[in-house]
Amino acid sequence: MSTTIKFELDAQVRDDIGKGASRRLRHTDKVPAVVYGAGEAAVSLTLGHNQVFHALSHEAFYSRILTLNVNGKGEKVILKAIQRHPAKPRIAHMDFLRVRADQKLHMHVPLHFIGSEEAPGIKEGGVFSHIISDVEVSCLPADLPEFIEVDLSNFVLDQTMHLSELKLPKGVALVAFAHGVEGHDLPVVTLHIPRIIEEEVPVAAAEEGEAAASEGAAEQPTEGDAKEG
Repeated sequence: MSTTIKFELDAQVRDDIGKGASRRLRHTDKVPAVVYGAGEAAVSLTLGHNQVFHALSHEAFYSRILTLNVNGKGEKVILKAIQRHPAKPRIAHMDFLRVRADQKLHMHVPLHFIGSEEAPGIKEGGVFSHIISDVEVSCLPADLPEFIEVDLSNFVLDQTMHLSELKLPKGVALVAFAHGVEGHDLPVVTLHIPRIIEEEVPVAAAEEGEAAASEGAAEQPTEGDAKEG
């Protein structure tokens, strides 16, 4: 449930911090960032915008252990937060968390649904409704999956899969169940016949139509009226 994709970002330590300094950095195609955690002090960084923007186009970047080359020294980190420009395709700021091999992580991992076209319920006219697209997991860095596969090939009509039915890799647990399953076993995906909603004519429009029809009938001349004319 992982690929061989490895992500490395080059970063430099920066001393000038604050909103003004960050604004100046963004005008030079640099992204302000910070790395923290693992019992070490937080360090302010700068990264190249083009390298970051390209890396963010990969889904795996958000759920993988990354390598930050800080002044030539590699650090293992995960992406914890990202701020984007509200109107432009620009990255405004990034937060990275250092990881330690002996400390568990909490990460959101995407679900990859496979086998949907083979499901018996699909052949009977059903459609899938995907309720959850990612889950938060707890595991050691070495066990972190890039994604979790959900096999839908045996789904029948009106079947629903819940969180407790997901097949998790070894060493991986769902954070939702950290304090027990009750109340947290949410539905992930369901297969059902789509509802057909008939378009209803608004009551007001129907009444107007009936009134217009009545007026039209009243305006038609009777046989007696025609003879008098």
